[in-house]
Amino acid sequence: MQKLKNITRTTLSNDWATLHRIDYDYQFEDGEWRRLSRETYNRGNGSGILLYNTKKSTVILTKQFRMPVYDVNKNEGMSIEVCAGAIDNNDSPKATIIREVEEEVGYRISDATQVLSAYTSPGALTEKMYLFIAEYTDDMKVNEGGGLEIENEDIEVLELPFSKAIEMVKNEEIIDAKTIMLLQYAQINKIV
Repeated sequence: MQKLKNITRTTLSNDWATLHRIDYDYQFEDGEWRRLSRETYNRGNGSGILLYNTKKSTVILTKQFRMPVYDVNKNEGMSIEVCAGAIDNNDSPKATIIREVEEEVGYRISDATQVLSAYTSPGALTEKMYLFIAEYTDDMKVNEGGGLEIENEDIEVLELPFSKAIEMVKNEEIIDAKTIMLLQYAQINKIV
């Protein structure tokens, strides 16, 4: 990109993820170069999935505590979301989500279809989410889910009518972007 030069990166934190300050010169449309500074948070990429059952017209969602949300709004700390997880160990997005489904919600699926990919907050996060759908049936349930204790997960598994999940988006009970995207994808494409 010819509008960028003199890029420097300073690591501000390298704990659970990496926080960088990136300083750079950027050329605006009027030709003027300005020195800018932005912070970027890199926690890797992730996968999310909407599990749906066409016979029952239901979806599987999760409910869990999210400190960043709680920190800015105490009333919204418990987040209702699709099953999701960080991609690690050089796994593929699909392998990641198949594993996460069993760990978080207790269903064993053998395949999933990627329908979207998106940067969740491109102004600050480097994370790209790979979003999938898969049909589930009751006989795919192999455990209670709830997440992994070693990952300090405490996940409530929710099986909801699809119509209720859409209503929860409308009344802002569901405020997670990846979940909204997948529910709207399912609605637009008449999946459930």
